[in-house]
Amino acid sequence: MTDDQVIRIDRPVPHVMRLIIDRPPVNAIDSVAQRALADALAAAHDDHDIRAVVLSGNGKHFCAGADLREEQSIERDEVGGFLAGIGVLLHRLRHHRVPIVAAINGPAHGGGLELALSCDIRIGGPAAAFGAAGVNVGLVANVRLLAHAIGDARARHLLLTGWTLQAEQALEWGLLTELVAGDVGERALAVAERIASRSPLSVETTKACLNRSPDLDEHDALQLQAEKFAELFRTADHAEALVAFFEKRPGVYRRA
Repeated sequence: MTDDQVIRIDRPVPHVMRLIIDRPPVNAIDSVAQRALADALAAAHDDHDIRAVVLSGNGKHFCAGADLREEQSIERDEVGGFLAGIGVLLHRLRHHRVPIVAAINGPAHGGGLELALSCDIRIGGPAAAFGAAGVNVGLVANVRLLAHAIGDARARHLLLTGWTLQAEQALEWGLLTELVAGDVGERALAVAERIASRSPLSVETTKACLNRSPDLDEHDALQLQAEKFAELFRTADHAEALVAFFEKRPGVYRRA
């Protein structure tokens, strides 16, 4: 199976790229899919026509995590390279130039949970489910991102038991940012399209500030925001956004 078969790529609406994990039956990620997804994210990062990305899984699963059959074949001296590849993929998600919207149509376990947690927005349907499955397979995973998303106590509850969290409780705990009864993919696409209609310089700067702020104290975080506000204030896209707002029309942005 080639890279372009395991990750399907399309552009369903202007300025939005959609990436679909397509590895039946449960969309487990092997090394080929890992590289293909990382490469697709890198291409979206470099293409300034793209303003938002939707990540989803084909069929009834979002992603079952790492391909355990492939993992069984990894030699002890190959573990470092295996983990480095996963690290590259997750870093590209978390620190991507544009927002990533996850359309979580079904279970996300282990590495699939890590993929979901690395996205900016997580939209799920009734079949969405999240499992921190490390202890179920004798490993450790999801610790930092899960605790950041739902708090230390709830993260410990999931990480130490290996239990699966269903959709409604996932929304209550903050794993999902939105729960919809209808088509999850269509809702995620609508959210991405909304993001893509905003000033791209503003959106990208806002995401970058959000990524940096947790590592800064209050003074430095506010200083960073003030500096970026001043930079954006001087842009033509800010002036265009104001005119578009008062004229009640979509803005026409040129990244300038």
